Amino acid sequence: MAKDRPPNIVLMGIDSLRADHMSCYGYSRQTTPHLDRFAQGGALFERTYSAHIPTTSAYASMLTGMDCFGTQVVALRHRGPVRSEILTAAEILRGFGYDTTSVGFTGNPSSRGFDRYLDYLSWGSWDQGRSPKAQNLNEVSLRELERLVENGEPFFLFLRHLDPHAPYLPPEPYERMFYHGDETDPSNRSMEPVMNFKPFGDFFASWMPPGITDKDYVIAQYDGAIAYMDACIRTIFTALETYGILDETIVAINGDHGETLYDHECWFDHHGIYDNVLHVPLILRYPPRIPAGLRVAGYNQHKDLLPTLLDLANLDPDEIDWPSEKRFDGRSLMALVRGEEPSFESEFYVTECTWMRKHGWRTPEWKLIRALEPDFHFKPEVELYNLIRDPEENSNLAESEPEVVALLTSRMEAWIEKRECETGLTAPIYTQGDWHGYQGLGPFKTSQQAYDTLHIGDLKTAIRIQAESRSEG
Repeated sequence: MAKDRPPNIVLMGIDSLRADHMSCYGYSRQTTPHLDRFAQGGALFERTYSAHIPTTSAYASMLTGMDCFGTQVVALRHRGPVRSEILTAAEILRGFGYDTTSVGFTGNPSSRGFDRYLDYLSWGSWDQGRSPKAQNLNEVSLRELERLVENGEPFFLFLRHLDPHAPYLPPEPYERMFYHGDETDPSNRSMEPVMNFKPFGDFFASWMPPGITDKDYVIAQYDGAIAYMDACIRTIFTALETYGILDETIVAINGDHGETLYDHECWFDHHGIYDNVLHVPLILRYPPRIPAGLRVAGYNQHKDLLPTLLDLANLDPDEIDWPSEKRFDGRSLMALVRGEEPSFESEFYVTECTWMRKHGWRTPEWKLIRALEPDFHFKPEVELYNLIRDPEENSNLAESEPEVVALLTSRMEAWIEKRECETGLTAPIYTQGDWHGYQGLGPFKTSQQAYDTLHIGDLKTAIRIQAESRSEG
C-alpha cells in the first residue's frame, strides 16, 4: 500500500449479538472460535454499550459518532433521514476519496451516502427451511470485495449481518451444535408463556418448530446462529488475506444491540434497556496501530466508533466541508488503546423505543429505568437495579431505595437539560407520539391497551415493520 494511500475499512455490524454469548467474552459455549482468534490479533473492548436501542438508533450513533440528541433518532420506525446537519460515515469517507459499499443496510436513516447498496436474503421461516443468512451475505460481499480490490481505490465496506437476529434458523450442523434433547417434550412447559404472549405469539409460531416446549432449544438455535455466522465471517478474513490486504485494512466488528432471549419476559427479542441488550461486542484489528492481544476494560459507546475509525486511518475530519460546527459527540478509542485514559463515561443516558418507550441512567453500580408510557409487559413505571449485587437485573429495588431513584433521576434529568441546551433540540425520546406505528393513536394509556395493540403478526408483518422507515428515508 502506498504511504499516502489511506487504509481500507471493513465494518461488520452484527445484529442482535449479545457480547456475553461470545466465547471471547467468556461464554461457556464455543460460539465464536474464529472471532476469538481474530480478536487475538487486535483489541477487544470489554465494556462497549449500545446506549440507544434498537437497530435504527444504534446504527445512527455508530455511523455518525453522535448520541441520540445529535442524531434525533431513537425509534425503530424513525421517519425521515438522519439530520442534514451531521454527516454519516459513508459521506465522510467519500469526501476522502473512498469507494463505499453497503451490504444489507438500505433505508436506515444513517445509511445515507454510500456509492452502492447491495442486499441479500436475510429472513426465513419454518416452512421455508433453514436460513443461510451469513452465507447469503458472503456471496454478495465476496463479489463486491473483488471489485473493490480491483478498482484500486481505498474502500469502505459495511456489512450488516442478520445472524443471529430472529428468526434463529441456522443450517446444519449448527442447529444441533448446542442441543441434544427433545425440544417438544410435553413435560417441559418453559415455552408456554412465550407462545401465549399475544403480541409475539404468531411471529414465533412462523419460525419455531411446531409443538416447541423447551426454551433451551431456542437459546441453542441463537447460539448456533452465532457459530454459523462466525464460520462465515472467517471466509471474509480469508479473502482479505488472499488479496494481501488484511494487515493494511482496518477491520471493526461491532454489535448494534444484544438480545433478551428468555430474560425479563421480553421473549427472544431486543427491546428494553437491560444489560443483555445494552452490552455489545467491539473488536478492532489494524496491526500498524493496534497492538495484538489487547483487552480494553474501559467504558465506551457506539458514538465513539466513527471517530476511532477516522483516527486509525489518519483522516482529519476538519478537512471535510461540514454542514455545522459540531463534528462528533464521541471520541477516538485510541486514548484507551494507548492507556492514556482508563475509561470514557462510566455513567450514561440510555433510551429504548422499539415496543416500549423508556429511558434511564446507568452507572457502574446502578441502573435506573423510567417508563414514559405503560408497556405491554405490565412492568412498573420505575425500575432500579444494583448491577454489582444483581448483575442480571432481577430484583427491582425502586420501592426500597427511593433515595437512589431520586438521585439517579436528577442526574438523568440534568444530563438531558445539558444536552438540550448544547444542541438546541428536545430530547427525542419525548417526541415519539406514534413510535408504535399506529398513526394518531398517541401514547398508550394502559399496559392492556399496549398489549392488545402491539401484535407483530406473522413473519411477513415482522419484515415489513423492520423496513417501514425505508419509504420515508
